[in-house]
Amino acid sequence: MKPRILFGIHEMQCNGHFMNETNFDWDDLRLFLAVAREGGLAAAAASTGKSAPTLGRRMLNLERRLGSDLFQRMARGYALTEDGQHLLAKAARLESLVLPITAIDPEQAIPVVKVSAGSWVTHLLCANVSEIIGSDRIRLRFIASDDVADIGRREALIGIRNHRPEGSGLAGRRITRVRFAVYARNRKVNTWARVIATTPSAKWVREEARTADAIEVTSPRNALDLALAGTARVVLPTFIGSQFDTLKQVSPLIGDLEHEQWLVTHHEDRFVPQVRKVIDRIYLILKQAKTSS
Repeated sequence: MKPRILFGIHEMQCNGHFMNETNFDWDDLRLFLAVAREGGLAAAAASTGKSAPTLGRRMLNLERRLGSDLFQRMARGYALTEDGQHLLAKAARLESLVLPITAIDPEQAIPVVKVSAGSWVTHLLCANVSEIIGSDRIRLRFIASDDVADIGRREALIGIRNHRPEGSGLAGRRITRVRFAVYARNRKVNTWARVIATTPSAKWVREEARTADAIEVTSPRNALDLALAGTARVVLPTFIGSQFDTLKQVSPLIGDLEHEQWLVTHHEDRFVPQVRKVIDRIYLILKQAKTSS
């Protein structure tokens, strides 16, 4: 995230008129410079990481704040008006002062791509992390939690959810349907691995194994460990259960637990190159996992 730098009204003028705001955000001028230099929204979107509609709105808001037209909007791009030329010259001079202030170490400039998902999807992504990173410089942070991270507030940049995104400003891509079944070393294993949680699968096991022998755990991964040891049976997504040759599916598919799987991100973040690459690679990994399960 870029540092936010504010200027007082006496530091910027356009065509002889002072801005009518107490403070002015450098990010507005940074985006103006990109649109002015690129001559349009599409090229500026590629260089700024903002979508063309977002840039268009930001430029309209800038013009309203200044009380003047900065661009002539034409079929093939944006041309600067006389006021726009004046602002370009002043903003370029300010840029020469701001860039040294905002310059940071190249390593720190790599954004942290935070991926929020449940335990099993995170397990799968960690197993395929080299494919997610590829040959790019990407810093990943996996947030494995049953609680839903607020993508609108950037608690995560990418989320894997069990329903279509509904919040304002969110974009989603449907991946597949996730199916569940009971797995064990063999059908003779009757003790259940019961996860103490509020997930649908944990609730299903509590109802199904109300009076049966059970071993309680607080981590879904530990429930899998019990199944691999031959100690208990466990409810797993089929894309996890099918990975282990020593486990057998000992029940039909559990229709009550089946759900859709969606990749969710903020509509602006998906234009950031590192985020875009991670989204595309995670999509392929999850799609292939479903095909092979």
